[in-house]
Amino acid sequence: MKRRDFLAANALLAGTAVATARHAAAEDNQESSVRRVRQSVMGWCFKPMDALTLAGHCKRIGLEAIEGISSEHYDAVTKLGLKISLVGSHGFAKGPLDPENHPEVEQKLRQGIDLAVKYGAPNVITFTGMKKEGISDEAARRNCLDCWQRVIPYAEEKGIGIVLEHLNSKDDSHPMKGHPGYWGDDLHLCADLVKAVDSPQFKLLFDVYHVQIMNGDLIRNIRHYHEIVGHYHTAGNPGRGELDDTQEINYPPVIRAIMETGYKGFIAQEFIPTSDDPVASLEQAFQVCDV
Repeated sequence: MKRRDFLAANALLAGTAVATARHAAAEDNQESSVRRVRQSVMGWCFKPMDALTLAGHCKRIGLEAIEGISSEHYDAVTKLGLKISLVGSHGFAKGPLDPENHPEVEQKLRQGIDLAVKYGAPNVITFTGMKKEGISDEAARRNCLDCWQRVIPYAEEKGIGIVLEHLNSKDDSHPMKGHPGYWGDDLHLCADLVKAVDSPQFKLLFDVYHVQIMNGDLIRNIRHYHEIVGHYHTAGNPGRGELDDTQEINYPPVIRAIMETGYKGFIAQEFIPTSDDPVASLEQAFQVCDV
């Protein structure tokens, strides 16, 4: 081989090596920006902070999405680069267990589905509603299923999930820490309702805080029901405060248990900050769950 050919070959090899190294570094950087745990935040918990300010903090901290904000803010927060992880609907009080609520529930679920399609959100939330005198447990179950089964074909057509949230009925200290009178207050009842709807687009919203209060046995229940779970919420217990050492839930192993099931969806922070610096509380919760 002539000397100039030898040098040219070496230069080519060196250039290839540099390009390969740069490509590998770029891939590493790309992977480092994609976190294993996809975290979101529930906007109502941070009021009076406005949605856009909260979204900016989320973007800086590393949260991927936001929920629990008015849909009028969806354009602004998505332009910041955040996703919408969950779309609201009819609220927890007036649910489908009462047939009088069916027209409103169905309308709001369909509207939520349309919003989810528009903004690329995976799920819309639903609830059973509050107990009502004269409606037995059997009738409540039948009424809920009748209502959801009329809506689920639309969700299936649009490729959007509906997730049923289980809420605790024990804590009466604050209107958003517990919901005395809520019918779907048993995890196993809600799981049975999900299975009865029998659609891949209808799943359970597993709120770790509410489950801890009503059923406990968190990791066992996560493993048992993971195939029908479509969304998770977090908060410290007791008090629905920060995910710190003042509360009883040890979140790192709980989050690891969720991830070990192969879950790919969002885990939303839904605690009510008690500190003077709610953004620092959010950042701390993010780190706790970033396992």
